[in-house]
Amino acid sequence: MIRTGRAEDDAALAALDRSVWSTLSEVAPQSPEGSAFFDERHTPDEYLVAELGGAVVGYTRQVPPTPLASNRHVRQIQGLAVAREARGRGVGRALVEAACEAAAAAGARRITLRVLAHNEPARRLYEQCGFRVEGVLPGEFLLDGEYVDDVWMGRSLLA
Repeated sequence: MIRTGRAEDDAALAALDRSVWSTLSEVAPQSPEGSAFFDERHTPDEYLVAELGGAVVGYTRQVPPTPLASNRHVRQIQGLAVAREARGRGVGRALVEAACEAAAAAGARRITLRVLAHNEPARRLYEQCGFRVEGVLPGEFLLDGEYVDDVWMGRSLLA
């Protein structure tokens, strides 16, 4: 089941986020133990949460990429996580498709995202969901002593 995030998801999402943190998908340092998941810039209503058997097993965040009126027709996926034990069960795909549906319902015409070039599983998922590479920033991040490209992907939400 995919649903909108709620304030009471904070501890479960923080624990999930910490459990799946990796330089395969993250450019920021891991959050300290006990850190809140939500804050004034990341509110529950921006998140879609996946549950299996009543347990939180994934999330994605879909928001306008900028506060500009000229950019209101675009949404951006900013974060996707699936618990290791729930991978391979369609949770990631369901979250991405739900984010696209929510963006379209909010009037968006396009949805974009950024993914690290070395994150092959995520790139395959996004491609299966209709996203295409629209640009690459070579060597944008230095992770574990390696320079990693930042790949920009996007998809139309028009039928």
